[in-house]
Amino acid sequence: MRRSLILIVLVGFWQAYVSVEHVSHLIIASPSSAVGAFIDGWRNGNIGHATLTTMEVLVGSMILAIGIGVLFTVLAITTTIGRDFVVLMTSMINPLPSIAILPLAIIWFGLNNKALVFVTVLGTVWPITINVSTGFSTVNATLLMAARNLGLKGWKLVKDVLLPAALPDIMSGLKVGWAFSWRTVIAAELIFGTAGGSGGLGYYINENQYFLKIPQVFAGLITIALIGILIESLLNVLERNTMVRWGMKRS
Repeated sequence: MRRSLILIVLVGFWQAYVSVEHVSHLIIASPSSAVGAFIDGWRNGNIGHATLTTMEVLVGSMILAIGIGVLFTVLAITTTIGRDFVVLMTSMINPLPSIAILPLAIIWFGLNNKALVFVTVLGTVWPITINVSTGFSTVNATLLMAARNLGLKGWKLVKDVLLPAALPDIMSGLKVGWAFSWRTVIAAELIFGTAGGSGGLGYYINENQYFLKIPQVFAGLITIALIGILIESLLNVLERNTMVRWGMKRS
């Protein structure tokens, strides 16, 4: 309820600014016109199709990034060479904007979803790897020794001790990774347009901006914001049923 009230206040400021300053509709759309374009976009299927295209890339990229991140984490916590590899790669590639690799990805894979998935995974896997490996490497040593004294080892040690103890860092890695992947794929679509013959949300925004359809541009931005709120809500539900329930985080 509190967050809904904050959102209402922000929309009120938006409407007041547009009304009082008499801002041109070619610069900023009013909330009513943006919402109208949002409803029309979903009704005619344009926003729905663009959202589905973008989400296909995002979900596929996140699954790949999580799998690769877990593999790198296992290497980092089990071998010295693996740890050195992860430290070196995160130092080199993590600060590099993955969107800068997109021209090469297009040369390698063509102007299609494979290129978008490649750059999205490249920008997502390292924050996930950093957070997950940090979570496992900072597990309390006393807790680990107590678990081993109780006879826990192998997968049971990982499942019952390491994973719960590292969960806060794992959740942080998922949130950061999702944000990185979301920004990367939208930026890629904004710059290079269509992906495999169909456009995502970034392409939808860019196309409408080109024809000065500002309400439609805001409709695309509203869609991105609502998806962000939905994902954040799902992650919060997961946190409440794990970390908050286990006393690892305050509600």
